[in-house]
Amino acid sequence: MEQRLILINLLVKLGLAAALASALVRSVEFKSLLFREERTLKQRIYLVLWFAVSAWIGIHLALGVWIRIGAESSFAGDLSFETILLLGVIAGRFTGILCGALLALPAAWQGQWAALPLNVLIGFVAGQLHSMVPSHEIWSFSPFNYFSIYRWFRRQFPKPRPFDWQIIFLLTILVLRFAHTEFSKLVPGATYGLESRNIWVEALIYASSVLVIVIELKIWNSVRIQIKLEEQERLLLHARMEALQNQINPHFLFNTLNSVSSLVRFAPDTARELIIKLASILRRLLNSSDAFVPLREELEFIDNYLDIEVVRFGRDKLRVIKELDTSSLDTMIPSMLLQLLVENSIKHGLSSKIDGGSIYLRSRLTNSHLIMEIEDDGVGMGAANLLEQPTGLGGTGIGIANVAERLKVLYGETARMTIDSHEGKGTLVRLRVPVLQSDYATPAVVYEERSSTRR
Repeated sequence: MEQRLILINLLVKLGLAAALASALVRSVEFKSLLFREERTLKQRIYLVLWFAVSAWIGIHLALGVWIRIGAESSFAGDLSFETILLLGVIAGRFTGILCGALLALPAAWQGQWAALPLNVLIGFVAGQLHSMVPSHEIWSFSPFNYFSIYRWFRRQFPKPRPFDWQIIFLLTILVLRFAHTEFSKLVPGATYGLESRNIWVEALIYASSVLVIVIELKIWNSVRIQIKLEEQERLLLHARMEALQNQINPHFLFNTLNSVSSLVRFAPDTARELIIKLASILRRLLNSSDAFVPLREELEFIDNYLDIEVVRFGRDKLRVIKELDTSSLDTMIPSMLLQLLVENSIKHGLSSKIDGGSIYLRSRLTNSHLIMEIEDDGVGMGAANLLEQPTGLGGTGIGIANVAERLKVLYGETARMTIDSHEGKGTLVRLRVPVLQSDYATPAVVYEERSSTRR
């Protein structure tokens, strides 16, 4: 083959390697098969088919370029050698050998009988290398780490293992490429191979095999790192939510037990009833790990909590007025979100008011958002107690700070909390969150009676 055509073939191979690797990694199924630590037999066969089909597609795509320049070769842009090596190193001997056998079929059909044993040998050697290499280190392969052989030798010499797997992998590629090329020279027509009498072109043939593998690994590794980062981000979010939830439960339990303890001496029967209600509340907390619940469940939970607080304050001193849009009751909201604000209203707004007061609970749907309001006519918050009043990202005590942090973690910039407070007149906390519908819908009439209850 002419030197010009060999160079064109090498460029086509590099372009095909980048294009095919980028196209394959867009498939969710391919990514799932490629980045697994362990694979079943069925998954390994599927992975082989993905690689084999992509290599066959690469050959046919390259034929278009080859025809345009007037060359005759059915193996233009052939990536079989590199594909078998990659699959063997990534997934092991079985997949490497099976892929080698499949990719040898077109060549064997055209009378190149040596393609089958050579491909199987390449797959076997690559699979052997897989057993020597930690799976997470395969993706970091690059020969560019070893441009300075002297610096590498100085760094590795004190260690008992002077060669690491990357050097072994690089040497494996070069040795197998050499064996493949020399065999095609010794037995012409027995297998397909690129060869040149020009030493520089021959060196480029070897370099192209290395670069094809490096290109595909780098493309896939970038996606792999992105997936790992997204997974770490999800784990971090989950950890933050668990930390906030763990902060809620002791806070709620502490304040509720204080309410019960005040009744033990002068109203033991009432205290017993409240303890039973507290037990049902704690049972719900322990049995539910859901981050989101329907609004109606959150309100039922608040009702149980208020039953305790009404007894402690007196029915004539704590009044709860609900103005709820029944169409909003199936909207999903973060668990324990409103309870914290109701508790905050009682503790900081009404507890110090001699004649007690009222709490207003409101909800409505508007423009794909749920609006929830908790208002009291208590003593209000001082200006010094409000941090960033327009956004409500702060306040005294655990309650408001916890709600603000949870909204930020769960919704980012799509949720908003505002606090409007005036000393001596009361406080209004308004939450605006995106609408999330539950998978089930309890008939609204069931809750209509409690929605208009006045305590």
